[in-house]
Amino acid sequence: MPTSSYLLKGGTIVNQGKSFIADLLIEDSYITRIDSNITHPGAQEINAEGLHILPGVIDDQVHFREPGLTHKANIGSEATAAVAGGVTTFMEMPNTSPAALTQELLQAKYDIAANTSPANYSFFMGTSNDNIEEVLRTDPKNVCGIKIFMGSSTGNMLVDNEKTLRTLFSQVSMLIAAHCEDEQTVKNNLATARELYGDNIPANLHPVIRSAEGCLKSTALAFQLAREYNTRFHLLHVSTAIETELLSSHQSLEHKHITTEVCVHHLHFSEEDYARLGHLIKCNPAIKYTADREALWKALLDDRLDIIATDHAPHTWNEKQQTYLQAPSGLPLVQHSLVMMLNKVREGKISLEKVVEKMAHAPAICFRIAERGFIKEGYKADLAIVNLDSPWTVSKENIYYKCGWSPLEGDTMSAAVIHTFVSGQPALLNGRLQTNVRGERLVFDRN
Repeated sequence: MPTSSYLLKGGTIVNQGKSFIADLLIEDSYITRIDSNITHPGAQEINAEGLHILPGVIDDQVHFREPGLTHKANIGSEATAAVAGGVTTFMEMPNTSPAALTQELLQAKYDIAANTSPANYSFFMGTSNDNIEEVLRTDPKNVCGIKIFMGSSTGNMLVDNEKTLRTLFSQVSMLIAAHCEDEQTVKNNLATARELYGDNIPANLHPVIRSAEGCLKSTALAFQLAREYNTRFHLLHVSTAIETELLSSHQSLEHKHITTEVCVHHLHFSEEDYARLGHLIKCNPAIKYTADREALWKALLDDRLDIIATDHAPHTWNEKQQTYLQAPSGLPLVQHSLVMMLNKVREGKISLEKVVEKMAHAPAICFRIAERGFIKEGYKADLAIVNLDSPWTVSKENIYYKCGWSPLEGDTMSAAVIHTFVSGQPALLNGRLQTNVRGERLVFDRN
């Protein structure tokens, strides 16, 4: 039988704003003891001296493309990339093919993950203008949330009917997460761009077409509805300075009824990067301007923005080489989100404790995930063990995404993920992926 007990010796544990050296014992899938000088004859010892032990990253927004779009990615391939990067848990979006618009289609994705995912998982239930009865059947205790695309998406998932939106915001009792961009604003801006450039629209017009004004209009409507109906609302991928002006940090996260997410690419790239990377960084909402990026950082550090995630959305290299109108939006990031943020720690932009808060603690609190997101006795052993002084360069040879590319290729990362534990199992050990590891379906502490 495989070892079910592991003893991490002498690592620096980072948890709830503190860093301290201790041993950590894992038995079965749980952290059972945190102390100095632990001994356990039956446990496999791992020397963690000089390493930092972090709660595993919880990514609340990914697109793993299965079913139906598996030429780009699948649940197994992208979950493997996730654990290689210290991401132990993901929540996946419903815009697959077919879209997860019925309980049966939603369950089919859980069945795939149970058989193929080395990371823990949950899947959002999708909405359309005509599936409210299916949405209301969703179990809040074992599904992370309801997803609304208030901007165009794959298939029949645009919800642009205000009556439908009001029905959803007034009747759904569990967390609603939304992509907020005003569809008509985007259409109008695109029509103007086509008048000027025809089919040869340059990549750097993407933040003009998918403008800050379009984001603000949709976000303001969502906030209005959430406040009117007292809905538990989560705003995905905030990308603009003007949206941050709507946000507040006066309440603790546990008491916020409206919460927010920012993605690593909006914290990392700006308009200057379109000249170098073109459609490789085309995504929705668009990567915008330097002033927006700096405003996002300010809002993150003062807790108006609650969670850091990826919106991991892979496409093939050939798809991304097409012209603006044909090149799909989205970029692969789930393997690199933690090390990107650890680079920012090295630069002095953010503390290590704050990274842990925003990438592990906050998602667990926001979604009320049971027994995860913290390094505590009695919690599931979801851990990312990193060497903060182990530089390496992103290249095709060390990318695990099925699409085989990253916009970060050639960039140097200052830290490396050495071990990843998922529900007590080593999914990555000494930098090597382990086989036959399976994550667990998330459970939520909700009424």
